[in-house]
Amino acid sequence: MFHILLIDDEEPLLASLSFYLIKEGYKVTTAADGITALKLIAKNMPDLIILDLLLPEMDGIELFWRIRAFSDVPILMLTAKDHEADKVWGLKSGADDYVTKPFSTRELIARIEAILRRTHKRNCEPGDRGAKLVP
Repeated sequence: MFHILLIDDEEPLLASLSFYLIKEGYKVTTAADGITALKLIAKNMPDLIILDLLLPEMDGIELFWRIRAFSDVPILMLTAKDHEADKVWGLKSGADDYVTKPFSTRELIARIEAILRRTHKRNCEPGDRGAKLVP
């Protein structure tokens, strides 16, 4: 089971997206700010991080660079920052994907599956959510 760390300061989004990800078979941990997220990462590195850039305490950009200083864990940026320059910066800086709010939950889950297939060398059949390891 893949572990996803979802970092966003919008509690309704954390609750609803967690629900959908758990329903799809993922283990989900949430954090509403960058400092809490760093503590969770130090305890247990997730398989994927979904990161909002507009966070209290420590913004998502600083958190992104702190994570990248010690890990290449896949990071999907999920943010309201929707200017082309923001998207280009995120992707060129090393994010694995960049999705703007509002977003389609189905599309987001498909993007998560694609990142996990690519980064964890999973052999996925349609509908199996990337659960099989390639021998």
